[in-house]
Amino acid sequence: MNSETPGQTAATAPHGADNRRGPLRPGERVQLTDEKGRHSTITLTEGGAFHTHRGFLPHDTIIGKPEGTIVTNTTGQQYQVLRPLLSDFVLSMPRGAAVVYPKDAGQIVTMADIYPGARVVEAGVGSGALSISLLRAVGDYGSLHSFERREEFADIARGNVETFFGGPHPAWNITLGDFQEEVVRTEEPGSVDRVVLDMLAPWECTDAVATVLAPGGVWISYVATVTQLSRTAEAIRADGRFTEPDGWESMVRGWHLEGLAVRPDHRMVAHTGFLLTARRLAEGATGLVAKRRASKTNFSEEDLNAWTPAAVGEREVSAHKLRRAARDASSKVQRGALENAEKYNADQDGTPETP
Repeated sequence: MNSETPGQTAATAPHGADNRRGPLRPGERVQLTDEKGRHSTITLTEGGAFHTHRGFLPHDTIIGKPEGTIVTNTTGQQYQVLRPLLSDFVLSMPRGAAVVYPKDAGQIVTMADIYPGARVVEAGVGSGALSISLLRAVGDYGSLHSFERREEFADIARGNVETFFGGPHPAWNITLGDFQEEVVRTEEPGSVDRVVLDMLAPWECTDAVATVLAPGGVWISYVATVTQLSRTAEAIRADGRFTEPDGWESMVRGWHLEGLAVRPDHRMVAHTGFLLTARRLAEGATGLVAKRRASKTNFSEEDLNAWTPAAVGEREVSAHKLRRAARDASSKVQRGALENAEKYNADQDGTPETP
């Protein structure tokens, strides 16, 4: 079945788009929703089955069906079958570090004005959640250069990105090492359109960011605490090569919708992190000084010595957990590739496609 849109061919369709269309295939991840609204995400395999205490559901009853199909397991339990949205995938994928939540990723893409074809650098890959959103935004002909200090995190992110897009993304490149050192070595001065930092101490990167960011380019930082937000803002002001920084946070509250019982949910996604943006000024220009400034902008020696992962509440992830998450992410890529290869070989041999 041809799942391309009119005017597109397999060679010109955006990377990963074909995986979002057409009947459900072996190697794909799908989301099952039961009658109580509970979600389960599985990878389809020929001959496989989804087991619960309420029976099992053969994968073959799903493979070849369109999205939105309702299927029934061996005990009569019904499930709604859909491909996971990006927000669903991010919250269920293997992880070694905390992910950037969809509400923050959406804000980053919009407020940093990430556009198709943009040249973006990112520091702090984590588990690859934000990288997926950035790759979708820059498209096949843009560029996302990600910097990560820990190889285990890079392996997990690579597996998750390849699972989501169905293989390596042509716009993505990962470099292991310290952002401040590597970005000025790998990127030409003034050649980057956007800088996205998700790291412990972004204020240490003002010079590196100012070096590679083009005039008018956007720098956006994601930080967890008020003290990080304050120190980053003051470092940007002190540098003088950026516009006045702008900081905010977003909160998402769902609503209960049932008949006339329409009210806010009792639980919500509240604080996850702060976002701070600034733009690069032209070379030689000096940022305008705000008329109102904080009365105290200096940090004590005690403040400067407090910036450790433990001090800001960042939990250490064990090496064992990281290796396990990396293997899990990699196995999903390999499983999907194997299923796709078998299907391709069957098509080449003229084997009729499973209805």
